[in-house]
Amino acid sequence: MLLEAAETEFPRVETIITESTYGAPLDIMPARQEVEESLVQTLNKTLERGGKVMIPVPAVGRAQEIMLVIDRYMKLGMLREAPVFIEGMISDATAIHTAYPEYLSREVRNSILHKGVNPFQSDYFTLVEHPSARENIISGGECIIIATSGMLEGGPIIDYFKRLAHDEHNAIVFVSYQIEGTLGRRVQKGLTEVSMMNSDRKIEVIQVNLDVETIEGFSGHSDRRQISSYIRRVSPKLENIIVCHGERAKCLNVAQNLQKRYKVNAIAPNILETIRLR
Repeated sequence: MLLEAAETEFPRVETIITESTYGAPLDIMPARQEVEESLVQTLNKTLERGGKVMIPVPAVGRAQEIMLVIDRYMKLGMLREAPVFIEGMISDATAIHTAYPEYLSREVRNSILHKGVNPFQSDYFTLVEHPSARENIISGGECIIIATSGMLEGGPIIDYFKRLAHDEHNAIVFVSYQIEGTLGRRVQKGLTEVSMMNSDRKIEVIQVNLDVETIEGFSGHSDRRQISSYIRRVSPKLENIIVCHGERAKCLNVAQNLQKRYKVNAIAPNILETIRLR
């Protein structure tokens, strides 16, 4: 919802550099409509029982995407209306998006420039400008909390997690990749208690009783089918494809697949390898 689809028509193009994060044959992202409906159902389930939903997000891109989805479905009446509290560096990143609407999707751009409606400033959203405001949020009714960081490795989401994780009425919803070794990954895998430092700088054990949900499909990375589909549609025909940003096996697999399918020179370079294009 945030950005337009990638361009495929160019006056001249000879080489494309592509990532391969989700480049394995079984890395298949669900359809976007399905992803959005899954998020809405998950949020409704928690809100209807009076719980609070935490959504840890990276500040740039993912946060704004989730904000647009929540605003849209609340306006459509498909998502239960509840206050949405936003904290962390999200507001700074959102301000940059708002300042340059010409780079956003057509729908968002037209809304901001021509209708005078900024979806990032929805009546549903409340920016948390000081940590002191968290007390009222914690003690208040059902709500949605969108805060950094996306992997529970810092930021205001940590304080919310400490104070909400014990309550089985609450939920945490992961909408971005959780790297192995992070707190987010451990919670995602079923961690039942975690040692954390409290405000008195003492270690306390937090019981993790809340619902833990993962919504696949909001990733900023394309899956194998999307990468291949994009390469097929690029015009004029490519001479070279350089595959990077993925596990070594995925880089090699994507390069081999593209070379075989499109009869083009596709390579997965080694670290520090130099490639001469001309």
